[in-house]
Amino acid sequence: MTDTARTARTGVPERPTLNGLEETWSRRWQEEGTYAFDRSKQRSDVYAIDTPPPTVSGELHMGHVFSYTHTDLIARFQRMRGRTVFYPIGWDDNGLPTERRVQNVYGVRCDPSLPYDPEWRAPEAPVDDAARKDPAPIPRRNFIELCERLTRSDEQAFEALWRRLGLSVDWSLMYTTIGPAARAASQRAFLRNLARGEAYQAEAPTLWDVGYATAVAQAELEDRERPGAYHRLRFHAPGGREVLIDTTRPELLPACVALVCHPDDERYAELVGTSVRTPVFGVEVPVRAHPLAEPAKGTGIAMVCTFGDLTDVTWWRELALETRVVIGRDGRLLPEPPAGVPAQPYAALAGQSVNGARRTIVDLLADAGDLVGEARPISHPVKFYERGDRPLEIVSTRQWYLRNGGRDADLRETLLARGRELRWVPEHMRHRYEHWVSGLTGDWLVSRQRFFGVPVPVWYRLDDAGEPDWSHPLTPEESALPIDPSEDAPPGYDESQRGLPGGFAGDPDVLDTWATSSLTPQIAGGWERDPELFRRVFPMDLRPQGQEIIRTWLFATVVRAHLEHGTLPWRTAELSGWILDPDRKKMSKSKGNVVTPMALLEQHGSDAVRYWSANGRPGTDLAFDPAQIKVGRRLATKLLNASRFALGLGAADALRAPATEPLDRAMLAELATVVVTASAAFEAYDHTAALQATESFFWRFCDDYIELVKERAYGSGAGADSARAALATALSVQLRLFAPVLPYATEEVWSWWRYGSVHRAPWPTTYEVGRAIHGDGDPELLRLASDALGQVRRAKSERKLSMKAGVPLAEALGPAALLDQLTLVVDDLRAAGHIGKLDLLPDRTPQLVIACAF
Repeated sequence: MTDTARTARTGVPERPTLNGLEETWSRRWQEEGTYAFDRSKQRSDVYAIDTPPPTVSGELHMGHVFSYTHTDLIARFQRMRGRTVFYPIGWDDNGLPTERRVQNVYGVRCDPSLPYDPEWRAPEAPVDDAARKDPAPIPRRNFIELCERLTRSDEQAFEALWRRLGLSVDWSLMYTTIGPAARAASQRAFLRNLARGEAYQAEAPTLWDVGYATAVAQAELEDRERPGAYHRLRFHAPGGREVLIDTTRPELLPACVALVCHPDDERYAELVGTSVRTPVFGVEVPVRAHPLAEPAKGTGIAMVCTFGDLTDVTWWRELALETRVVIGRDGRLLPEPPAGVPAQPYAALAGQSVNGARRTIVDLLADAGDLVGEARPISHPVKFYERGDRPLEIVSTRQWYLRNGGRDADLRETLLARGRELRWVPEHMRHRYEHWVSGLTGDWLVSRQRFFGVPVPVWYRLDDAGEPDWSHPLTPEESALPIDPSEDAPPGYDESQRGLPGGFAGDPDVLDTWATSSLTPQIAGGWERDPELFRRVFPMDLRPQGQEIIRTWLFATVVRAHLEHGTLPWRTAELSGWILDPDRKKMSKSKGNVVTPMALLEQHGSDAVRYWSANGRPGTDLAFDPAQIKVGRRLATKLLNASRFALGLGAADALRAPATEPLDRAMLAELATVVVTASAAFEAYDHTAALQATESFFWRFCDDYIELVKERAYGSGAGADSARAALATALSVQLRLFAPVLPYATEEVWSWWRYGSVHRAPWPTTYEVGRAIHGDGDPELLRLASDALGQVRRAKSERKLSMKAGVPLAEALGPAALLDQLTLVVDDLRAAGHIGKLDLLPDRTPQLVIACAF
């Protein structure tokens, strides 16, 4: 399976360097299959990771490096623990971000009415602003080919960065969310949802992004604070009573279908059940009561329009109101008024943008004497598509939905229970999941009116008048997947019948990108494509991801696995924190404070950047700090140099020999505690605690232990043999403890004196360390020796002397028992401190004091 076991030792270089290690070792790892998944193993031996496929529509940033490094730390640890790690990589390349990027780069837009042109050639990129503002129409298939071309280029750049960062993925398992396997899996899952009644189609009010010209799901919304204004309108009730309404959207007046007040609001009690007339249009609308009305908001009675916001949708549905839609999919008012609305006043609004119509209706209200007072400026939250730049509208469209508990209390409770089955790292992230699921107001809208995505795999019969039969969609056989209904004909039909009465029409929509990404465990794991592989990896062990997509990717994946397999898709979810800029603000492209990683990787080295990432715990925000990256490079450099020094003392030939001297046994005993701490931390997904324990010991090992024993190690005899044996074991163990964080430096050092790859070596154990200790070891002895040496160093530093300066006489004062312990290491202390004579004076001080005379 791998050639790493036969990789020869390279010997210790005279001047080790970090420069060039990424290129050397990333190539070797690929050539030797170091991280290849072993398909022969049983499920109990496998650790499977559902790796996030990054969206291929721009540049990776430090947030990606941060979270993907965390995943790699776990993958490397589990591999060294003896598991065969299923660690794929994917690219999320379909959907709106890719389409928008193609439009901006090439200055084109998709026009599905145009026939495919095999001779068409893309313009030179990038294009100018004029081309972006007035994009040229191109056929659908040409547009899709252009999307595929651009994503391939982006994917190559992403792969280069991930390889340099040292992700230990198996590149042979790479997939894309627009590739044939993903399309087939996504369509198969949808068709099975449809067959079980979990997917359905409905004509309903839909959140609509005018800029992207597509429907948007609840999970993709975000509130943005925007300026607005309250306008007070005068409605006319029977008997001459005036009813005043405050609204921020007067342009929706022709869409008004009711006024709503709270059932307990006595001010309007006598109006409930009657009708009032709208200003300007004079349309009679009912007054109804509903508990969602807020008596303290505005005048306490609200105008219900179809549709201004989600509350309008709730009132419209629960009060069974009429429908008067006035805003079209282009964000403009429709050319014709809805039924019952007079054409003459509406004509002034027809075809206008929302903002233009708002100005016009305000003028009409003022002319009619039905605008009360001046507009009152406010700031209020407005719903946007998370990737959009224009406020969402609500239009009536026919869409596909997937049941997710939003309208099914039993399914909602089941999905909440699934969340409690899952191990959350950190645990408090579970509350975000529960808050989202508990607050769902509708099912998952999974269709999109776009082009570059997985097509909805259905067709519709056309009746004799050419109208589609929506209620009985035609579906393909699973064996035919993937299919494209815009190019493929349904079973029993041929292409000549497309669009004709008595023939068929393909569904023009594509599936939401999350409808495909929610199947990454199935896509990567070979569901129905490779049953043996799927049996070995599903359900997976780990889902690492960002906290902001709990409501989308995590929840959607739980929904799909529950509906299809009756299980969770993985056992553990590890959530990342945010990357903050130096001002503690979240990094984002919109804020312009994003740092791209390639230059940092080239300047400081991948190990240094990984070290910075590893200092952030799951679910905890981490500030971007170049100084911390420099610390990481210093650590990796020290690892090279300290290893070279230890191996230069002959440690390589002393591996597995016993450590017999007290100080050597003490050092190894403390190292054994580090192994316990680091192992337990990694098992708990706390890579930061593992790194801190390992790094803290390493610096004491370098600064104190090596200095204490190097004179002895240079010599001969039992004492020297013991020092070299301890150095060999310590170096071997520490290289493996650091290997997940510093893969390049540790692999380089390992190659100097060991065979194979450090990343295929077993994770160190206390048994292994204990076996090298001849007798017992007391970690306190190393701390005592370090304290004593530190006092000698301070005395020299205070006198501005070299650390190699001799100390003619030194006195050790302290409790007798402590000095008895010090006698065990006194020779090493005298050698390291260059002390001529060291006198021990017991019971003179309550704690250890080393007094130096110069």
